[in-house]
Amino acid sequence: MKQIRIIILILALVLSTTISAAKKTSPTKVIEEFHAVLLAVMKEAKSLRAKDRYAKLEPAIVEAFDLGFMIRVASGTVWRKASEEHRSQLTEAFRRMSIATYTFRFRDYSGQRFETLKSSEGPRMTKLIHTRIVSPPKNKDKQEQVRRLTYVTKQIRGMWKIVDVLLDGGISELSVKHSEYRTILKTKGVGVLAERLNRKADQLIAD
Repeated sequence: MKQIRIIILILALVLSTTISAAKKTSPTKVIEEFHAVLLAVMKEAKSLRAKDRYAKLEPAIVEAFDLGFMIRVASGTVWRKASEEHRSQLTEAFRRMSIATYTFRFRDYSGQRFETLKSSEGPRMTKLIHTRIVSPPKNKDKQEQVRRLTYVTKQIRGMWKIVDVLLDGGISELSVKHSEYRTILKTKGVGVLAERLNRKADQLIAD
């Protein structure tokens, strides 16, 4: 009987681990968990300083996004030529800038809600999670304000991660960053871009 109990316990632990892993590797689940944290921080925003919001958002953003993959893509061919030290500096600066941007953008709450609409297949083995942010009307005679966000997710090392966000269904944030960074990288170098991203991040969380 003791051996049977041990076997049952082992099977239960294996099943629990499998179910937990399945939840974590679901792209829709990744987005919805991220949105839940984002909304919770928005609701607390008035009682939190920017640095406090940053601290609350950091774990969720690092978990949901593959920021290392994103900066490699945004850097283009310059990344391969950069030293390990400069790559590390730029990765950290991009991480700080990404978290600071969400900290700044979502700094208040007036009844917004996130809605997951559907998922679809994307290019190059990606999955697209179509969502929207719905904001209540500012005046009684106006309609709700809706902004679409499509998350591009990719399975990396067995986990689904966000690698890009399409605003209003078409504007790629990663493409915009690539365009913004290209001139600085080619004329000033990786180190300068890292410095500028860190400086901007500091400005966004200065209050």
